[in-house]
Amino acid sequence: MMLHLLNRSPRSTATYQDLSEAFGSDDHLLLIEDACYAAQPSAGAALEPFGGRVSVLQEDLVARGLAERVDPSVEIVDMNGFLALTETHERCVSWF
Repeated sequence: MMLHLLNRSPRSTATYQDLSEAFGSDDHLLLIEDACYAAQPSAGAALEPFGGRVSVLQEDLVARGLAERVDPSVEIVDMNGFLALTETHERCVSWF
């Protein structure tokens, strides 16, 4: 079980492709910083390879004015939720 932290916008298609190839069946993806834009319904297929195991950091959503524009399949977590995700996953990898 690995937690993947992604900070790249969905325009960084190569990063999303590399991440999808490394993403395991028990893994989870947390969108932070500019990756929050991928949590919007208009981002389309950017999150499809991750099978609904995706969260987005609330503080980063608010900072970008996106708090009201999150796809229902993406869970919104605050900093405590971020901490909980790190505690429940064996390893963590950052995609920058």
